[in-house]
Amino acid sequence: MSQAEVLMEKIQKGYMLESRDDMNDEYLRALKQTLTIVGDTELLSVPPLLTVYNEAPNLNYKITALAVIQDEIGHAHIAYRLLEDLGEDVEELLYKRPANRWKNPYAFDFKLDNWIELGVFNGLFDRSGYTLLGDAHQNTSYGPWKRALVKVDKEELFHLRNGEIIMKAGMKSPETAKQVQEAVDWMFIMALEFFGVSDNLKSRSAQLDYKLKGKTNDELRQKWLSTAVPFCESIGVKVPAHFDEEQGKYVVDVPFPCKFDVENKKWLLDEPDTWQGVIERFKKRGPNNQEFVRRIQKGYFELEELRAKEVM
Repeated sequence: MSQAEVLMEKIQKGYMLESRDDMNDEYLRALKQTLTIVGDTELLSVPPLLTVYNEAPNLNYKITALAVIQDEIGHAHIAYRLLEDLGEDVEELLYKRPANRWKNPYAFDFKLDNWIELGVFNGLFDRSGYTLLGDAHQNTSYGPWKRALVKVDKEELFHLRNGEIIMKAGMKSPETAKQVQEAVDWMFIMALEFFGVSDNLKSRSAQLDYKLKGKTNDELRQKWLSTAVPFCESIGVKVPAHFDEEQGKYVVDVPFPCKFDVENKKWLLDEPDTWQGVIERFKKRGPNNQEFVRRIQKGYFELEELRAKEVM
């Protein structure tokens, strides 16, 4: 047996890794990649939320939105702190990376248009985060992350419940109900994209082999659909998916993946796409990618300028 096979066998039997000394290069690489995606996703969820934070209809909503934002920054800190323990230069990662090299979901490269969209953001995208991180919490073989996810898991549930409250409230008047539906129309499919390419396109996954996660991309997508679809239907929001009794699973009713009109934030449902096409769209990044990353990095560069002036 190779070193990798021995480690995989130990992990499949329940072995938990605690430090770099326990890892081979492949495990370390997969873990760093996973934590970078998680850290970037948590941190880059903040700028979109801030675009409509001031539109909160009352003080309670505003306080709750601030709590969500604070949580997301805290979750990002956990991921980056673990990366630092694994030998990554986190300062380099946060402040020296070009905007298009960040690993956050494509959906987070867009400004929100109104307060209702913040609710749908929490209700759908935080549901994706809760699904992904809940799976990691249950299955990960990396001990420090498993322990940290106890806190993260509970807070992500709070975020998605906040989204559900805003969406439910929005359905009470025709004007805001229209906003809920319009937000779901562009966010629902983006939330499905969070989970990555279809299983039939992946030859193998180090994340699964080393138990950094427990379910495949399509299994996680089904898990998300199993709560997102019933919730949306329960409040009268139309979604492009339903449960198929014959197949015993949720089915997406439109071409998935399909092409996206970036300028109008609208899915071109008569134009199917390939996962390769989706990945190319991701690589181009969304319209506010640079602006949002600059917002994250701004304070660092301002501080550097002040320090330089003091030295002079």
